[in-house]
Amino acid sequence: MNSNHARLKGVFFASITAFFWGFLAIALKVASGMVDPLTIVWFRFLVAFTFLFIYFTIFKKQYLSILKKPPLYLIIASLGLGINYLAFLYGLKLTTPGTAQVIIQVGPILLGVVGLVFFKEKISRRQAIGFMIAGLGLFIFYRENISKMVENEELFNMGVIWIVVGAMAWVVYATFQKLLVKRYPPQQLNLFLFFLPVLLFFPFTKLTDFVGLSWQNWLLLIYLGLNTLIAYGSLAMAFKYIEANKVSMIVTLNPIITFVAMAALTYFEVSWIEPELLSIRGLLAALLVLSGAIMAVSFTKPAKKKNLNELISNNFPKEKSDD
Repeated sequence: MNSNHARLKGVFFASITAFFWGFLAIALKVASGMVDPLTIVWFRFLVAFTFLFIYFTIFKKQYLSILKKPPLYLIIASLGLGINYLAFLYGLKLTTPGTAQVIIQVGPILLGVVGLVFFKEKISRRQAIGFMIAGLGLFIFYRENISKMVENEELFNMGVIWIVVGAMAWVVYATFQKLLVKRYPPQQLNLFLFFLPVLLFFPFTKLTDFVGLSWQNWLLLIYLGLNTLIAYGSLAMAFKYIEANKVSMIVTLNPIITFVAMAALTYFEVSWIEPELLSIRGLLAALLVLSGAIMAVSFTKPAKKKNLNELISNNFPKEKSDD
């Protein structure tokens, strides 16, 4: 496969992830009002794992071997993803879809920092300016939203902290996932990534929350599980074909979809989600965050391949990687 074709495939898969993530916060906000957050997270992983497990059992039974002998880095990545899901949902429950989507952009920004430090990528002046713009935007956005809080300021702050924790956990996942796709098929990695949280979270789930749910509620929960399957399946493929900073640049755009969707829902005055309207200052701050994040992750020079290859060779057995 030539480099241009691979790059196009990487952009395509990253765009699918951004699209599905754009609607995710809205769906999660609605679901968190009827089912316990940890139970939602467990169910999302269960649906995604079940689909992959059935597929591999029928078509690629050899992929199931990773459930018995996962590499250490895959275990770490799976723990990071599980914490990301849980922390983001707890934070979302205490804030709003738009706020959560802006604050979670700390993740792609931190992934750019990981690229600089861990993968020895070089920082440019434009990239440094991007970090500063994003930081300024986050500060203004936070101050603008906290000014609207009167009685719930403490809860809002706790929600922001949860989202930042989720962003940091996502960086752990993304860093090790990027390394792992060099030696393992992306969807085989996802099989274990989804499996471990199902196992670890099950003792803490509230299965009684599923009793009495309407068919619409069940459709929403199944959609959340399929969102995990499709978005993270696409993300793993994107990491295979293009650099981590390019993936981050594309997925950083997903809050725009959230803002547009929330504006439409607010305009039509739907009753099943609280309306959310950004002030002019809040909107400008959100745009600062997005533009700064894009600048911060899109102008990184390629990693030194020698360092990256040595790191992979020292930690993973050689595996055949396919689509």
